[in-house]
Amino acid sequence: MLFQVFIDRDIEQTLPAVKETIEGKTVFFVDDNVLTTCFDNGITEELVKRLAKRKPLRAVFRDSSYGSDSVKINLERIFKILSPCTDVRSI
Repeated sequence: MLFQVFIDRDIEQTLPAVKETIEGKTVFFVDDNVLTTCFDNGITEELVKRLAKRKPLRAVFRDSSYGSDSVKINLERIFKILSPCTDVRSI
């Protein structure tokens, strides 16, 4: 799924990617802050806040991954406040 995001978002596939576990979820950081992704189920607002504080250029989540509807609704608001330049997408 990560490499499909590379293609869809026109990101060079040779950039380094690092996998971290945050709030018990697997998160990938591509070239430090070029792209942040999390495709695990049960994404929480706390995870979203921690990722937004890193100020990635792009953040991509799986549409079915949110722990609740309120997390999905608040995701863009959280990024807008903490990292207004981040391009946030759900796939």
